[in-house]
Amino acid sequence: MENIRDNAKYLRLPYLRDNYKEMIKEAEIDEQSLIEFLDNILIQESETRFSNGVKRKIKQAKFPNKLYLENFTLNNYDASQKRAIKEVITLEFLDRKENILLFGNPGVGKSHLAIGLGLKACLESKNVLFISVPNLMIEIKEQMTLNQLQRYRKRFERYDLVILDEMGYISFDKDVSEILFNLLSNRTQKGSTIITTNLTFDRWEEIFKDPILTTAIIDRLAYKAHIIDLSGESYRAQETIKWLNSK
Repeated sequence: MENIRDNAKYLRLPYLRDNYKEMIKEAEIDEQSLIEFLDNILIQESETRFSNGVKRKIKQAKFPNKLYLENFTLNNYDASQKRAIKEVITLEFLDRKENILLFGNPGVGKSHLAIGLGLKACLESKNVLFISVPNLMIEIKEQMTLNQLQRYRKRFERYDLVILDEMGYISFDKDVSEILFNLLSNRTQKGSTIITTNLTFDRWEEIFKDPILTTAIIDRLAYKAHIIDLSGESYRAQETIKWLNSK
């Protein structure tokens, strides 16, 4: 019996390695044929491998929180916002390599929706990266210092989905702005990008400081994009009012 465990470990069959005794007992009780027994092993291993793969993708995506779409309420949005949200949660935008731009004040649900879409993409075996724009700026500068920008660009463009959170809270210097433009340009037709921001397009020059570069970045992002304005009374504000009224 120990040979089964050792061979399963060598062949990287974790479910069989950990559960072979129970599976044998179950097969005897159910009087499974050899084909049924083998089929059950393969099914369990496939499910285990898929589950482990999803866990790995979620970990590699670096989400700050696990905010699933199942917990994302549509009650706070108007009819047009609901239609736009329902369209993107199908994830068809990923197959079409389309972008999503989420606008709105802090607390309206931009990050929750973005993270929820990213988690759902991981569940469909997509490669996802979540990073706040301030942290992206730090990473870019680190790669510049290490002279590793080319490798970073290649890795950045291979993701099926990149989520850039909190665009607009800090401004970029010229070098970082140009590198960001290059990163986004390289992703065109190769993958999707989601950006959350509290600034409308007419204020993006405050971020990039250069009107020509700002226009170019907007053009890249808005190409084949779902532009969703979640403006309205802040969801956090509504929850705070509810809490105060309950006291």
